[in-house]
This record gives sequence, structure tokens and C-alpha cells, in this order.
Amino acid sequence: MTSKENVLRILENNRGVTLSGAKIAKELGISRNAVWKAIESLRKEGYRIPAVKNGGYSLSADTNILSVQGLLPYLADESFSEKIHIFRELDSTNKKAKELAIDGCEHGTVIIADSQTAGKGRYGKSFYSPPESGLYISFILRSESFSLPKITRLTSAAAVTVCRAIQSVTGKKTQIKWVNDILIDNKKVCGILTEAVSDLESGNIDWIVIGIGININTSSFPDELAEIACSLNPSEANGIIRSRLAAELINTILSSNNWAEDKFVYEEYKSRQAILGKPVIVIENDKNYPATAMDIDNEGRLIVKTNDGQLVSLFSGEVSVKPAGG
Repeated sequence: MTSKENVLRILENNRGVTLSGAKIAKELGISRNAVWKAIESLRKEGYRIPAVKNGGYSLSADTNILSVQGLLPYLADESFSEKIHIFRELDSTNKKAKELAIDGCEHGTVIIADSQTAGKGRYGKSFYSPPESGLYISFILRSESFSLPKITRLTSAAAVTVCRAIQSVTGKKTQIKWVNDILIDNKKVCGILTEAVSDLESGNIDWIVIGIGININTSSFPDELAEIACSLNPSEANGIIRSRLAAELINTILSSNNWAEDKFVYEEYKSRQAILGKPVIVIENDKNYPATAMDIDNEGRLIVKTNDGQLVSLFSGEVSVKPAGG
């Protein structure tokens, strides 16, 4: 790491604590002037490092800039940091991830953006992604064992991973609306988009991109989202929450190639479902039909019962809760 990155790492490890330039210089083995130059450079990038009497430096607790150095205190394995790429702005983290995957990047590469100008949701929908208010993160996964049926399982496991991370970091309890919407009080706080490239002859997957967007402290939404979306609105500083949430996800997904195979993940996926037993509208391609959400099978497929009594397994598609009296 550069001197600036090393200085930032020390400040991130000691948010809100005043450290003298001499102490930082001694720890890093650089001059106090080099520390000062690093601090000035960080300030120009937007880091809140107020001047402290007697020459000390302190990174403000409310600094809300995502950085690898900010994630390091929360990563289970420091080597994970070598796979993390953070951008101030992207059109879409999934798009960037797919570009890197095509170029041959390694398994476990992580893309994070402070904001997205064209965040992607399922079926071509957009995902509202304003700066400094959410976590927008994509993972590139490669495995010889991936196959098309496993995509739904991976999405299901990712949903549970997000729910666990949110509860661990903020204490807030969440539910899941099949396939991949994370809800708080029946409003969407997170969306997950899984995309893959496959070999049509073998049926195997070359790589998978899992994109996750979490509304952390978005204060207002576009009119079309105002009634259906919400934010975590944590009491802790937003910058710390974003780093902790990102690290929780990275720790789970990169720690094991089998993170999505635990049977308890699917039991939890089912137990967190918000629609089981409820009347729903199934949206498949160009047709909609009423049904009742009955169960989730071991592959993460939704079992619905149509009005004529047929049981249908949904591998993909979308469902909405049927309004009362509708």
C-alpha cells in the first residue's frame, strides 16, 4: 500500500480517536511530513479529518467514504482485500463485474460502488442507487460445480446471507419475498440480482455474478418507490455501517466455496418468507394468474397452488401479494 493508504488504514482503525502525526509516522516508518501530505490528500478526496490542537489527526466518525482500508478492520481474512475494487460511481456494479469476468478475473472478485447511475434490478427494472446512502456490491463466482439449477439456490443463499448480515450489524429483523427481495415491515430494503454465463453444450456455468443493493439511509425515494421501499436507517454512523455490512457479506461468500450448500440456509430461507400461505399474483413472461403461495422446495423454487388446484413449481418469475379483497 502507498503511504496515503497506510495512513488511511490507521485512521480507519481508530475512528474518532486523535493520533499524533509523530505516532502515525513512527508506526509506518515514514516522516511526519509524509503523514501531513497523506492527510491533505485524503482531505481533498472528501475525508473528514478535522484539525486538532497540537497537531493530532482524527478521522470523523461520520465520514461516509467507502474504501478498502475502511473494510479491513472487519474482514475475517486480510487477503480478501486484494480482491476488492471500490469505485465512487459506476453505471452498474453487475455490469462492471461482468466485464471483469469476461476479462478472466479470479473467483471472489468484489465490486463496490458508492453510487450507481444505472443500477440493475430483475427483468430490466432499475435500482435506485444515490451516493453515500446505500451499499451496492457485486461478487464474481467461478466453480466447476455450478449448473443452471444452482442459480436459484445461490440467490436463496445470498438472500439469507444478507438477512443475517443486516441483523448482525444493525439488529433489525428482515423477511424475504421470493425470490430475492429483502423486506422490513413489508417494504423492500434490499434487492439481489444474479446473472450468469453458461456453456449451452455442457449446461455448466462459466461464472456467476451476484449483485446486492441495500438501502441504508436513503432519506427519500422516487414517487414510484416511495410506498414500497425503505431504508435501514441505522443509529450508528452510516459510513461504518456500510463497511461492516460489506465485510459481513464478503466474509461469508469468500470464506468457503460451499457457503451456499448448508441445508440450514434453505430452512432459514423458507422460515423468513413473507408470502407463504398468502394469495398472490404470479407474473410469468406475458401472463399473470392468481394463486396461493404454498411452500419453498429444497432448490429454492416457490410452490404455488392455482385456483383450479394445480401445484406449480416456479424456478423463476415474479410474484406480488394479492391485495385484500382483490
